[in-house]
Amino acid sequence: MSKKTELQVGGKTLLVSNLEKILYPEAGFTKADVIDYYIRIAPVLLPYLKNRPIMLKRYPDGVDGFFFYEKQCPSHRPEWVKTATVPSKESEGISYCVMNDLPALVWAANLADIELHTFLHRAPAISRPNALAFDLDPGAPANILHCCEVALQLKAFFDGFDMQSFAKTSGSKGLQVYVPLNGTVTYTRTKEFARLLAENLEKQNPTLVVSQMQRARRKGKVLIDWSQNDEHKTTINVYSLRAKSSPTVSTPVAWKEVEQALKNQKADSLSFTSADVLRRVKTKGDLFEPVFRLKQRLPPLSAIK
Repeated sequence: MSKKTELQVGGKTLLVSNLEKILYPEAGFTKADVIDYYIRIAPVLLPYLKNRPIMLKRYPDGVDGFFFYEKQCPSHRPEWVKTATVPSKESEGISYCVMNDLPALVWAANLADIELHTFLHRAPAISRPNALAFDLDPGAPANILHCCEVALQLKAFFDGFDMQSFAKTSGSKGLQVYVPLNGTVTYTRTKEFARLLAENLEKQNPTLVVSQMQRARRKGKVLIDWSQNDEHKTTINVYSLRAKSSPTVSTPVAWKEVEQALKNQKADSLSFTSADVLRRVKTKGDLFEPVFRLKQRLPPLSAIK
């Protein structure tokens, strides 16, 4: 029988269970530690979750055990956990959970929802992404330093149009580049733009970059996953924990840090645990803050040469 504890969170009473359960065996990181991290990071995390549909990724037996994705927000959710409907290819729509406040976030963490996977749009504007996103995934023996090279090439492209771009680690082995938009552009346009740019960079750097998903083509190269720019796709949210051997986090990084890691060939300098991230936010603030606020317009497709 699970041991339950009553928590008062944001004016709500939550029953949380098995707080002593170890979810990260190698690190000895418990469910209580997961909940504590999300409570402490909430002031910077919650603005990114506001009105953003989220797919739960639950690890009831910890990061080394069985996990499952949960698109439909569970029927047993408290009535104050909001939902947003996203059209599905298989049905009229799926009601995803929305983590608009701290009680909802803690409720999800108690379900061992270690990872937060969100869409690029906010409800109800389901066809309008807030940003253009590139997920850079290295195929061994390539690593995050190779991702740094590609990320800086993407940055240089957008710099050429006086557009700001922002980097964050995936919390796993890769890097992600976000270009703020926050306008009326639709996924149809952003996905085509991302695909063409990825293909163009592959033509320019065929030994480093690949733009197609087939695993056989990715060995020693960096996949620019442009397909994330889709109203049916989710990606790891900034400040989310990852289900790895240690509690690493998808962490915003300054471009100077990316350049320095590449220059010094120090891949470990771009790996951050929950404790690291809490310290970084305290000293550096929220490096990702402009992403879902800054308004920018995509260049025309003809700008990709």
